Amino acid sequence: MTTTPTPLVLISPAMAIGSAYYRPLVEEFRAHGWDARALPRRGFERGLPVASRRHDWAYADEIAELNAGLVRARAEEPDRPVLFLGHSLGGQIAVGHELSGPPVDGIVTVGAAIPHPSHYPLRGLGIRFMAKVIVPVLTTLFGYLPKPLFGAPGARTLMREWGRMVITGEPPFPADEPIRTPAFIVSLQGDTLAPASSVNRFSTRLFHPDAVTRWHYLRDEVTPGASNDHITWVRGSSPVVERVVAWWDARQDQTQRPDR
Repeated sequence: MTTTPTPLVLISPAMAIGSAYYRPLVEEFRAHGWDARALPRRGFERGLPVASRRHDWAYADEIAELNAGLVRARAEEPDRPVLFLGHSLGGQIAVGHELSGPPVDGIVTVGAAIPHPSHYPLRGLGIRFMAKVIVPVLTTLFGYLPKPLFGAPGARTLMREWGRMVITGEPPFPADEPIRTPAFIVSLQGDTLAPASSVNRFSTRLFHPDAVTRWHYLRDEVTPGASNDHITWVRGSSPVVERVVAWWDARQDQTQRPDR
């Protein structure tokens, strides 16, 4: 029987976080016998341009860069399964890619959500004000979203698209058909940036239910010294990686098991 190679995980970073932050996650996958690489997050890589009035981009540009990483990975090892692991914004971008580009073998998202105000305390007054007032006003004045605001320095077009998603509750790209790629979708207990209900909305709006395995990462499951915080879970990611590996192995067993 032919053994399927272990996957390569392409990590799509969260908003305003560069690829270097994900070194502990890459190392954790390698400790489990897999390979992983963190892809660049435009505007947040050392030595590369940041957002400005002259330097702008959109979700479509981020999706194209994710596709470029996939193309390189497929060219290097055509027979190796490739998974996307999208963290927060990175999960939205991974989904946007899957709806428009060549499919990957599996998708993992952590803290990826559709951030409609209805999923937040006080009907999301803060995020609503950010999306309806702060983003359009400041991106008009400055040509980008300046520090110290959320996601800054943020590209004008991408942040406006994000704001429209907040207001409408719809993703910033066409999503007419549900995704059938196997998906492992993770929410984090106590996550104020991506509450579990907003992650549920992300899952049910974008994926076919048969494709999805959901896991809500509880504080009781965090290893000593680690966290399940929206950002810092990456620094102690062994529980997440263990779950991802177990999910993938179980799916492979189901696929390879002969019909009875």
